[in-house]
Amino acid sequence: MKQFKLFINNEWVDASNGETFTSYNIATGEPIAELSAATAEDVKIACDTARKSFSSGIWPQLFPDERAEYMLKAAQIMKKREKELALTEAIDTGKPISETSVVDIPLSIWAMEYFANLAREIQGHVLPINRESAKEVLDFVTYEPYGVVAVISPYNFPLHLLTRSICPALATGNTVVCKASSMTPITASLMGEIFLEAGFPAGVVNIISGSGSVAGEALASNKEIDIISFTGSESVGRRLIELSSQSQRIKKTILELGGKGPAIVEPDCNIDNTIENVIGGFCFNQGEVCCASSRLLLNEKIYDEFIEKLVNKANSLKLGDILDPETQMGALISKSHLEDVDGYVKQAVEAGAKLACGGERYSISPCDKGYYYKPTLLEDVKPDMACFCEEIFGPVLVVTKYKNLDEAIELANATEFGLGANIYTENYKTAFKAAKKIDAGTVWINMTPSSQMSGPFGGNKNSGLGREYGLIGLHEYLKVKNNVWYMGDTPYKFY
Repeated sequence: MKQFKLFINNEWVDASNGETFTSYNIATGEPIAELSAATAEDVKIACDTARKSFSSGIWPQLFPDERAEYMLKAAQIMKKREKELALTEAIDTGKPISETSVVDIPLSIWAMEYFANLAREIQGHVLPINRESAKEVLDFVTYEPYGVVAVISPYNFPLHLLTRSICPALATGNTVVCKASSMTPITASLMGEIFLEAGFPAGVVNIISGSGSVAGEALASNKEIDIISFTGSESVGRRLIELSSQSQRIKKTILELGGKGPAIVEPDCNIDNTIENVIGGFCFNQGEVCCASSRLLLNEKIYDEFIEKLVNKANSLKLGDILDPETQMGALISKSHLEDVDGYVKQAVEAGAKLACGGERYSISPCDKGYYYKPTLLEDVKPDMACFCEEIFGPVLVVTKYKNLDEAIELANATEFGLGANIYTENYKTAFKAAKKIDAGTVWINMTPSSQMSGPFGGNKNSGLGREYGLIGLHEYLKVKNNVWYMGDTPYKFY
């Protein structure tokens, strides 16, 4: 069993009280690694280290090209260790290696390369001043790193969602203290080895492990932190905002929280293609996806045909050994989470929903030791049901019938979430109208939810604050400064 200490100031150190915790293979229950459990004092040391590194200028004062070279070297090392990272991510999360090897790890490497190169393009600009008295005034805008960024990543895409935050933070000259979920911490710790081999200056990246209630709260409330970047639940996001407001220094928060993604299916859609996309929208990663298409809004004209084909497709998915390339669905993250998912399904049925398929744990060998749950469809779901409004975060699709597009759009917006949405139609006018009126950070048209590194991603309403990815995501980690310079010989007169 591998052992990982805390990575602080380019050194591997034990927790100050010597405590550790074990990370397990979610699909089998076997122990994988032992990790140090950071205390509040350890978090303070990591944050102080990151601040000292930032203040020294060793990272923020490098030319963007120089920072890019460090990051590109890290990306090269990640490529050399790609199979190891994919295997580790699979066994630590319980998801199929067919996903980690083609989605999770490639996206993580892509983030390192993309933001390394994008940082070379950061540019200020000059503002025109349209006043006679300001002819000798130069007004120009510059961008600067904030300082120290705390990155707290979730369990569903541990490395991918870690790198999509630390990469723009580093590319723009910030230093970082990051913590992965205590349920899936291993690939974050492996990144410590990668940053060390890539030659990053000491203190630029610090990686701690431990519980959210201890290490996470200490990190979010530390006075040296300038930005909190968090992906996870709405409840934890609210707590982080609270901690930020209570701390000595009010912190910027970048939050990607929950979702309850609608998928509007119009009668003119390509039914077979749409079914493939809908299946991926709620079953990919066992449904543990914030932007999952978890609400199917289905037009009554094609309802019966569509549901029949969708149920057949859902029942054909292969649950099994996560290291088998043919496996399509893995295990949920924990027993308690499986019970939560199953609880939503049972509650929905009691409230009048119809169970079309699934609705129970899958425990046929080799799945008997993991927390596998069958792909589940609930029909006759009403907007006032909990399964319609609340994030289940499992392979559960709730189905609601509608008559016309205006009704579908109203249903799509009938939750407090606004992360992602889908529309399936062959009519470009329908697609344009729906995309414009749906309140979501991203609308996918005739495709399943996906990540595009250059496209901004984030939520409206209770789905979050700010955006990740792309130039917009890069600028989340930069302060804007307006510089106004008078170059005349007489005293400046405003009027």
